[in-house]
Amino acid sequence: MARIVNLGQQVWSNYHQTAECNLKARIELINGDEKNGRAHLKGVAETVRDLLREARQYHIPVRPVGAGWSPSPINVVEDGWLVETLRLNRTYKLAAKDLHEDCEVAAEALLLVQAGATVDEVYESAEEIGRSLRTGGASNGQSFAGACATGTHGSVWQAGGIQDHVRAVQMVTPERIFWISPEKAVLSDAFIAQTGSEIIRDDRIFAAAQLHVGAMGFVTAMLIETDPIYMVQNIQKAAKIKREHIDWLSRGEFRKFSNAFGLNESPYFQQVILNPFDPFDKKCLLRFLYKRPFDPNIPPPPPRDMGAGYDALTLLGKAMAHSDLFKGAIMQFAMEQGYPDNRDVDDPPAIATWGHTTEEHAPIASLFNGSVTLDRNRLSEVFDLIINNFRRGGGGTVVTLRFVRQAAGLLAPAHWPDNVVIDFDGPNIESSHSGYKKVIEALDGAGIPFTRHWGKTNNLDEQRVKRDYGQNFADWKWAQAQVMPDPADRQVFANEELVKLGLI
Repeated sequence: MARIVNLGQQVWSNYHQTAECNLKARIELINGDEKNGRAHLKGVAETVRDLLREARQYHIPVRPVGAGWSPSPINVVEDGWLVETLRLNRTYKLAAKDLHEDCEVAAEALLLVQAGATVDEVYESAEEIGRSLRTGGASNGQSFAGACATGTHGSVWQAGGIQDHVRAVQMVTPERIFWISPEKAVLSDAFIAQTGSEIIRDDRIFAAAQLHVGAMGFVTAMLIETDPIYMVQNIQKAAKIKREHIDWLSRGEFRKFSNAFGLNESPYFQQVILNPFDPFDKKCLLRFLYKRPFDPNIPPPPPRDMGAGYDALTLLGKAMAHSDLFKGAIMQFAMEQGYPDNRDVDDPPAIATWGHTTEEHAPIASLFNGSVTLDRNRLSEVFDLIINNFRRGGGGTVVTLRFVRQAAGLLAPAHWPDNVVIDFDGPNIESSHSGYKKVIEALDGAGIPFTRHWGKTNNLDEQRVKRDYGQNFADWKWAQAQVMPDPADRQVFANEELVKLGLI
């Protein structure tokens, strides 16, 4: 069983201090001493189920939370229980006998991850067995389960979101404990039974569970698929781009773009941070990662040389947090000070494993971040519309372009075959919000379909979620009802944000 530590009634703030709530109780779950992994998973799941039953009995809403990373209020609950999972952080290898005879994934590629394991802990566990994740977000402090639940993505243009790794999910409701997987079985019936779980093998329910936004139950463990370990070489620089370069990116001509600013090969990862006040005459910040074979004899360089932490929030959040005058030249100065030309093509190569491309950082208070995701092929068409309206609305933040493939999960924002994710990161002031709202209005006015990130500022409601996701939303609601047919069970997971989104 998991140990329960009740930390009592308190005011709780999320990691970035963008949302807070008055809790009836903050509850921490801690792993017990069981040596057998399956028995341990069973005990943890039963502890969670009993907590949820008690919450249902007394009409207390519950929010599971890992690192509390999402800046949106999706992980807060007023006058409820916040149940923390960060100390449920074990990872396990699997043996071939643990897998179903129909499983098409080799046991050595699979890793069983408890809900509270952070992305960094999963990186380390994977590398210990000669494996790697294939994508991730800009940071590594999130819980892996939380990153999956909100569709966290990076800029690996051959991959979707971090939830693409997931092959099965242990999900707990007030009534039952499930292992949810696709119809093509992954775990053996015997393994599932020993974890105290029932079997659900259904493609639609699994696609809902991969990105569940915290509204389908309480995830206690996940089975993920990893790749053979590899390394990446980092190139980062400040450089001016031209309008034709936006056209190249829109068409997916990434090697051509890379050849102009980095190496003459297809990048694995590609990121462009722009100054919206002058995207072509001011230098933008470019980062490329190129895949390399694993070499255990290459010592990892300092995180700075790998561009670790050089996402827009880390670069600019602190600089902008106390100023609403962060415009034009001031923004450019901060951009270039935080992102110097220190790893260009002629410099000694900086090469490390994928897990060394991010690092933890201190919380950045008073930040704003929003994003829109749309069909990458429309980037050229909408670029000026987005930049001009963002600036017209007073937006004083940087704009980042990221590129990802279609992601797994019914509610994945990246649901076009090829996607561009456009991020707006900066200080939590009115001009940031108004600039983002102008972008939303402009895209709607032009009839351009787009989606928004579940874990960021998004200004969504149920009507808009239904419009954006259509049949996928209907299928997700159907799947939720299969897992929790009793509305009273679903209400256990309700908070103001999920009700507004129509997910509870």
